[in-house]
Amino acid sequence: MDDVMLNQKIESDYSHITGLAVQKDCVTVYERYYRGTMPEKAAHVFSVTKSITSILIGMAMEQGAIRNVDQNVLDFFPEYRVKRGERTIENVTIKNLLTMTAPYKYRSEPYTKVYGSEDWTKAALDLLGGKGAIGEFRYSTVGAQILSGIIEHAVGTSVIDFANKNLFHPLGIHDAKPIFVADKEAHLGFIKEQNAEGWIVDPNGVAAAGWGLTLCPRDMLKIGQLYLNKGVWDGKQLLSESWIMESTRTQANWKEYAYGYLWWNLDQQKPGCFAAMGDSGNIIYCDPKEKIVIAITGSFKPRAKLSLDLISDQIYPMIFGE
Repeated sequence: MDDVMLNQKIESDYSHITGLAVQKDCVTVYERYYRGTMPEKAAHVFSVTKSITSILIGMAMEQGAIRNVDQNVLDFFPEYRVKRGERTIENVTIKNLLTMTAPYKYRSEPYTKVYGSEDWTKAALDLLGGKGAIGEFRYSTVGAQILSGIIEHAVGTSVIDFANKNLFHPLGIHDAKPIFVADKEAHLGFIKEQNAEGWIVDPNGVAAAGWGLTLCPRDMLKIGQLYLNKGVWDGKQLLSESWIMESTRTQANWKEYAYGYLWWNLDQQKPGCFAAMGDSGNIIYCDPKEKIVIAITGSFKPRAKLSLDLISDQIYPMIFGE
């Protein structure tokens, strides 16, 4: 493949990209690494973590640990006491968390308050509800943390152990290992680390649901291919086709983008396509019609460009020789 124009574009406009891999018809047709990164080195994929959390919710539901997405969030936290006068939280469902349609009691996300606490799930629950309406799209990374608490309460084991057993090990992805960060400086150090390994957990060992997972592009291709395979891997149904369809179809809208269950639906950009997207250009891009999966990792860069334009303007023409 002629990748001269692609790499010129990456150097000029996407210099934070560390890895790029393209798969078509289950075959890797392009793979390249930048900034001294090697294929086996994982990167922090930021909010791509949310889409992995979505997969785990689907698996827990299919195993009977969760009844359905309409189950109330507080069903999983019987010990949690709702403050007097705060009744909105009692009606928030798992689906609201998956579709970013839950209300919260803040104007801007209080990352330090939540991720500096001893129990990130409880800190997120304390922010849930308020005067906002259930059903309005409000993207929340701290709110997604509640889903990790739900998984642990439902399946009776840690999120990481559940993910390793049911997702990573079957796909041939290295088991995730917990990473503890003691303070704000350690958090920032992890975010800026180019070759981080593992999955961030809170002081109780509960994995971050909205960020904190590390994957390499080859790992990401496998996850994307699992979705193109309608949940089948090596002849085994790891995830139901119905969950994949529900996860990737439009469930809510934000500006020109559509949202599923912690996956972005890209029908308005390219019909039939969907993606797991994270900060700094990290993405698992899936095109079922063309049987293409594209994985991109990027190191931390504030206000970095999304990778969608790079994919449409440079990577697709390279794949098809246009």
